[in-house]
This record gives sequence, C-alpha cells and structure tokens, in this order.
Amino acid sequence: MTEDPPATRDPTSNVQATFGEVFAVPEFRPLFGSYLLSTIGDQLARVALTVLVYQRTDSPLLSAITFAVSYLPWLVGGPVLATLADRLPRHRVLIASDVARAVLVAGMAVPGTPLALLLVLLLLVSLFAPPFESARSALMADVLTGDRYAVATSLTNVSSQMSQVVGFALAGTLMATLSPSWVLLLNAVTFAVSALWLGAGLERRPAPAVEAGGGHRSLWRDAGDGLRLITRTPRLLSLVLLVWVGVMFANAAEGISAPLVDELGGGATAVGLLLAANPLGVTIGGLLLTRLVTPSRRNRLVPPLVLLSLLPVLAAGLVTMWAPPGEVAFGAVLACMFVAGLGASWTIPLNVTFVREVPSAYRGRAIGVAVSGLYGVQGLGALGAGLAAEGVSAGAVVALIGGLGVLAVVPPLLAWARLQADAVAGTAVPAGP
Repeated sequence: MTEDPPATRDPTSNVQATFGEVFAVPEFRPLFGSYLLSTIGDQLARVALTVLVYQRTDSPLLSAITFAVSYLPWLVGGPVLATLADRLPRHRVLIASDVARAVLVAGMAVPGTPLALLLVLLLLVSLFAPPFESARSALMADVLTGDRYAVATSLTNVSSQMSQVVGFALAGTLMATLSPSWVLLLNAVTFAVSALWLGAGLERRPAPAVEAGGGHRSLWRDAGDGLRLITRTPRLLSLVLLVWVGVMFANAAEGISAPLVDELGGGATAVGLLLAANPLGVTIGGLLLTRLVTPSRRNRLVPPLVLLSLLPVLAAGLVTMWAPPGEVAFGAVLACMFVAGLGASWTIPLNVTFVREVPSAYRGRAIGVAVSGLYGVQGLGALGAGLAAEGVSAGAVVALIGGLGVLAVVPPLLAWARLQADAVAGTAVPAGP
C-alpha cells in the first residue's frame, strides 16, 4: 500500500471528503488548474490537425494517424520517460515539460509548415507527456491523503473530461473562423501559462528516489521495476488489463470521427461536437459517482458501467449504417456517445485504487507503465479504426468496435471482479516489485 503522510481522516474510512477540503490544500490548486488549461489546449490542437489532414488528404487512415500520433510515444517510450518522475524533483519535471511543449507547439503554429513536419513536431510534443503525467499523478498522491485523494482524483478526471468537452466544442467553433495556425498558437500559450502557474504554486521537494535512498540506476532498470511491480501484484495487473482493454475499444472510434461525421452529413463543427459528447458523459457520470456513491460501493458499479461504455458505441455504428444522413441520425449518434461516456466513468475508482496500492517511491514508474499502455492501446485502436475505414464504411467500423469491445472486455472484467471479491473478503494477495 502507499506510504502517505498522516491524514486528517483514516484513509480506509468510508466517510466522503468534500471539494472544499480538497481545494484547501494549496498545492492541489496549481496541479488541478494547470492540468485543465493544458487539456483544453491539447484538444484545440488535436481537432485542428485532424480536420486539416482530412481536408488535405481525404484519407480516414491519415486522419486517424494524426489523431493517434499523440498517443504512440506513451507506448514506445512512456515507461522509460516516466521514470524521470521518480529520479528528479517532480515539480521540476512538470515545469520543464510544459516549457518544452510550449516551444514545440509554437513551432507548429508557423504558417505553411509542411504536413510531415507538423506530425514530427506533434510526436516530439507528445514525448513530454509521459514524464509530466507521471509526475502530476504521483505528486497529487503526495500532497493529498485519505478520501481527499479519491475525491481529488475523481474531480480531476471529471474536470479533465469537461475540459475536453470545452476544447473539442471550442475547436469546432474556432475552425470555422480561424486558421489552424492560430488554434495551435493558443495551445502553446496554455502550456506557457501552465508552466508559470506550477512554478509559482508548488513546493520544492527532493526527488523521491533520493528520499528513498536510491542510487544511480539506469532508466531502463527503473522502468523495469515499475513493470515488475504491476506484473507481480495480481490485483494491479488485473486492474491495468481491464482498463487497457475497456478504454481501447471505448475510444477507438475517436480516430475516425471526421469520416464518421462525413457519412452523417456534418462538417468541422460537427466533428468537435461528436468528440465532445463522450467526455461530457464522463463528466456527468464521474460527478454522480463521486457525490452520490460511497467509497465502498464505487467498485461494485464497475461491471455494469463497463458494459454501458461499450454497448452504445455498437448502437452508434448501427445508426450510422442504417439511418439516412442528416440531423436526426447525427443527434442519435451524439446521444449514443454521450451515454457511452456516462458508462466510462468506471475508470475513476480504479484509478484511485491503483495509485493508492503503489508505494510512493514507485508511483512515477508504475503510473508510467500503466498510462503508457493505456495511451498506447488507444493509439493502436485509433489506427486500427482508420485502417478498417479505408475498406468499409466508418459506421460499420464503429459498430464492429462496440461489438468486439463487449466480447473482449469480459475476461479481464471477470478476473478483476474475482480478485476484488477476494480482497473484500480479506484474502491475502501476494505483491512486490
């Protein structure tokens, strides 16, 4: 279990913390606010680039590749880069990552930048996401304890989804009036403001590895420690596999949002609205889960919510295939994606469980492995969807994603439920790096 400092409340208490108690922690405010600011900027850039590529090439595959590029660095380098969150002071990792991303995105905003160079710069920008996200998640667990951490995690996830809604919807509107260069420049500004906010609001702490007495080790060995911790801890492994499989299928359709909207008769604004529907559902579902359900009951709702996150995706594909293009069909698909988002709130309690059960000195590495796999499978899912859409309609691909997702998620869901039941019953589960 995690080695947190003493908390006002017993971390195992079933008493819910309040939002006021969470925001009363000074360091949480810049961690929370800067993350949301950067998230909004990211969605602006993602929609701008996806639409730009589809307009230039008319290729669903290239559009999906553009959408997936930001995920792939997690898969190829995430576990190694995330170790920086344990080897260096976490506040420095956060600030340096944001400064680097601000500079790179500003370079992407230069008018007339060739498409290939834009994708290369996007790939470089994405390389700074693993150390940033690992440091942010680990630092949150350092500054918050008890149910305050659970509520803060839920609030951050929910607000992040809301930021995606704002970013996607705003991007759809801005794309009708501004060039992609201006949209990208706005993204660069969000990273710069985030770096300043973090620099002003975070305490200066030593690197966790220094506090734990760690010596000089290679990045690869540190990354291996995070992987071994997960693979040798059955509850962590089952949880991670469930999240990877469930999220991959739930989000794969995002990679072909532009051709899907094209089949439904919509334009650039509709792409932003479609991408916003799912995170809006996650926002509302997460708020309901956090405020209306006690900590002890949240995990019990995971199985039905997992299915709810996938079945509407199947329905959205069928509607696109069978209904005539127009506002009614688009509205129905929009509603399906919103309901799928409500179900996708199941990841929130599992995220809390994962971070709590990882020792503080290993958090950066373990989070890096888990999130690297998560972003990696999302990127592969988007690429797979784009490749399939080259041969069949986007609606058929979305229906296939939903149907296969329901089948694929059953084995890891059953494995997680069994180990969860053992834990509730007090069965000891061996663990260790």
